[in-house]
Amino acid sequence: MSTRGMAIEAVERYFDAGEFRTELATRVAVPSSSREEEHKPDLFAYLDDLMRPRFEAMGFDVHIHANPILERAPFLVARRIEDPSLPTLFCYGHGDTVPGEEGRWKDGRDPWTLDVVKDERWGERWYGRGTADNKGQHAINMEAMRHVLETRGKLGYNVTFLIEMAEEMGSPGLREFCFSQKEMLKADLLIASDGPRLAADKPDMKLGTRGCLNFRMRLEYREGGHHSGNWGGLLANPAIVLMHAITSIVGPKGQIKLPALKPEHMPNSVRSALGGLEVVPGPDDPSIDPWWGEPNFTAAEKVFGWNTFEVLSFISGDPDKPQNAVPPFAEAICQIRFVVETDPDTFLPAIRKHLEDNGFDGIVVDTMRQSMLGASRLDPDHPAVGWASASIQKTLGVKPGIIPNSGGSLPNDIFLDMLGMATLWVPHSYAGCSQHAPNEHVLAPLMRDGLRMMTGLFWDLGEDFPRA
Repeated sequence: MSTRGMAIEAVERYFDAGEFRTELATRVAVPSSSREEEHKPDLFAYLDDLMRPRFEAMGFDVHIHANPILERAPFLVARRIEDPSLPTLFCYGHGDTVPGEEGRWKDGRDPWTLDVVKDERWGERWYGRGTADNKGQHAINMEAMRHVLETRGKLGYNVTFLIEMAEEMGSPGLREFCFSQKEMLKADLLIASDGPRLAADKPDMKLGTRGCLNFRMRLEYREGGHHSGNWGGLLANPAIVLMHAITSIVGPKGQIKLPALKPEHMPNSVRSALGGLEVVPGPDDPSIDPWWGEPNFTAAEKVFGWNTFEVLSFISGDPDKPQNAVPPFAEAICQIRFVVETDPDTFLPAIRKHLEDNGFDGIVVDTMRQSMLGASRLDPDHPAVGWASASIQKTLGVKPGIIPNSGGSLPNDIFLDMLGMATLWVPHSYAGCSQHAPNEHVLAPLMRDGLRMMTGLFWDLGEDFPRA
């Protein structure tokens, strides 16, 4: 008779024999950078050459669908229907990555080659673009599910697995595709993995995500620069004016000053859930600046329960070859991370009105292409939360942290709000993984624990599928 323990032991042997490392290396080797048009063939190859045969070997029916917005970034939908009367699990991952940033990796590493490095604390670090975000994470979930199937011969529920190829561009087309395919994608529960754990040595679950809005602020006074010796003091400097405009919105310690850009309050349920969470940087993480952000908030409340305003870049003149000239323009790319208690459609109108009311004339505030992901949050009292927590504790012997929503952004609102399924995000990475930067990597023990944890979750679903 097959048992839960047998499935977990099988996936442990698979990892310890180096087979998962080999599998991940084949995925990393595909340079699937979605932001660069020349990698269009790689985006298709990741789905058609790698994902399709792996899902088909697990008994899934696989189709690759066109993206209605971005032609080079298709969607793969794999479905395994064991019995239409059974509940359905929905899984998600993205096979695209940010650009490889070749030549900027430590020790001359190639971003598209998995490089294993011994580590005194973690045993091994595996370097490569996509190891953490997101190839390694959805590879864990696929391989865990495969081991449940091979051990038990069935799952005991139906599965729909969606892999997109443009998440790193803000998931253009995903909302439109999901809306048009509501019936096909209908499911009861999402279990997916992306982003980092709060602490590397403790599992956790996120029930949603903060939203993300990127926008541009640009002030242009004239064509071309003019000699600062002849014209300084006579010509308005757009960089100085734009800096003052931004500091009228966000204070010198990072607190948002414009009320329209933040919630009126933090719900008691969220504050309660965050009360036991401590944000402690790991050995590879930067030190937290305790003086930065909303005053009188804990670190967890700042990053998980509130809105933040960031300036991602600021350009004026020629940064590489500065001239003795009053620059003609200044431009800032800004970002608001927001929770579900705020309406992002009100942000830019509020900023424009604020600038107008305060005499900052001529500053153009506009959205950027594929600029926003919505905020979402599953009720912490949903039965799936307690069920998943018990399953993870049974496997790892540690009660996972329950985080109402992650600090980062994902298209979770599409699944929770549009498609109507409960959503659980179980990350297999950690905050110091250098995702979106050179030297992206994962920790081998977290990969192994992830395989064990997900095998237990997918096994337990077949015996007790949580319902709302």
